Amino acid sequence: MAKLVTIFGGSGFVGRYIARRMAKEGWRVRVAVRRPNEALFVKPYGVVGQVEPILANIRDEDSVRGAIQGADAVINCVGTFDSGGKNNFDAVQRDGAARIAQIAAEEGAQSLVHISAIGADVESQSLYGKSKGEGEAAVLEAFPGAMILRPSVIFGAEDGFFNRFAAMTRFGPVLPVAGAETRFQPVYVDDVAQAAVRGAMGEAHGVYELGGPDVESFRALMQRMLGIIRRRRLILNIPFFVGGMMAAVLDFGQKITGGLFHNSILTRDQLRSLRTDNVVRDGVQTFADLGIEPIAMEAVLESYLWPYRPSGQYSDIKESAKNLRVGNH
Repeated sequence: MAKLVTIFGGSGFVGRYIARRMAKEGWRVRVAVRRPNEALFVKPYGVVGQVEPILANIRDEDSVRGAIQGADAVINCVGTFDSGGKNNFDAVQRDGAARIAQIAAEEGAQSLVHISAIGADVESQSLYGKSKGEGEAAVLEAFPGAMILRPSVIFGAEDGFFNRFAAMTRFGPVLPVAGAETRFQPVYVDDVAQAAVRGAMGEAHGVYELGGPDVESFRALMQRMLGIIRRRRLILNIPFFVGGMMAAVLDFGQKITGGLFHNSILTRDQLRSLRTDNVVRDGVQTFADLGIEPIAMEAVLESYLWPYRPSGQYSDIKESAKNLRVGNH
């Protein structure tokens, strides 16, 4: 019988790419999510019955155990950018990660892959980075042979980075960003999935920091994006002290409304993270140690950012038309 992998968050941005690759490798795939009915799109990743969404909540021990029972490999892709509510940083990225690793070990899983992030550090000033670091420590304590992947900002058709800022360009001539000089090393989502599959199949373990071939500042990334979507916008760098005041007001608004207003604009914790470069460090394991050559942004971004152009799919035709010369009759 084919081996079985349980992927927590397997219908999310990164998880769906991992699920597709595991299915292609011939594995049976359990996609463990809170809302299985919203994850039915993963079923065609394999033959009939090969990929199945199941109900699981990483905050509930019985739910996690039921999802892991019988699995040869476990992959945890669940993360959050919410600091409040039931699914906050600690509940998801520390306690949830610990719960999955502990039960995976108890149930006899042969391999465990945990998706973390560059900047994970138990001493981090960012609550996000601190919870990621504590989650990693808990995973390695419970499952010493686990693979931990720390990607930089991830790009791909469903990403929440380039898509978000490209959408913002539709609302005015200015594109505000905080931490414009902070450096990132964007990594393609399917390259992260390829690394995760290596770990799930028992071909690698340990901690890997994953970044693409390009290291660019936040400002440079936005300039690259603007070039692709054919829009001219002034990139306005918001100084950290100004951003801090804005974020404090927005965070307070979320608190006093009991979450009715969700601050997805700029939080104080995001601002803390933006003070540090998000790039692969020297002397750590990387894609090179996995034999994977990461894909450059220029090979992918245009394939999914074109809808944000003023003329959408017709932009190239209109640009070509401008070069036509009408001859004299």
